[in-house]
Amino acid sequence: MAALEWSDALALELPLMDDTHREFVELLAAVDAADEALLPAAWDAFVAHTEAHFAREDAWMAATRFASGNCHSTQHKVVLQVLQEGSARLAQGEPAMVRALVGELAQWFPQHTQAMDAALALHLRRVGFDPETGVVHAPEALPQVLIHGCGGATCAEGDAQEPENAPAQAAVA
Repeated sequence: MAALEWSDALALELPLMDDTHREFVELLAAVDAADEALLPAAWDAFVAHTEAHFAREDAWMAATRFASGNCHSTQHKVVLQVLQEGSARLAQGEPAMVRALVGELAQWFPQHTQAMDAALALHLRRVGFDPETGVVHAPEALPQVLIHGCGGATCAEGDAQEPENAPAQAAVA
């Protein structure tokens, strides 16, 4: 059984986001299942996907008045740093960190999706944002001030602290 499997609990009813999240889960499962010979290619595909995935969400936030330092974007940056460290260790012939990260990411991702991404999806629907075109159909619904928290009840307004539960702790191993 994969460390993480797609389920309806991860669906946010925003098709492009859900498709991207489903691909994240599939690529993480491919890393989990890869033997030593296929691990570098599987990891590279996962990292490339995650970089594009997070860049897209960060662009959506920027287009809809989330501040660049909000805790959601900050969590993306932390995770990407961890993934890069995993790539460096893998290149040095140390696959153990990547193997450990699979489990950490499998725990982190549902929490991130159900809290931060769910709040973002709600915000995007509220302002009528079309993720395919980047058009905001209800600009009057855009917040008057930048959103500095994550946009949901899990972060206090103005909170830009390093996120809890990010897999960064595992990267130090």
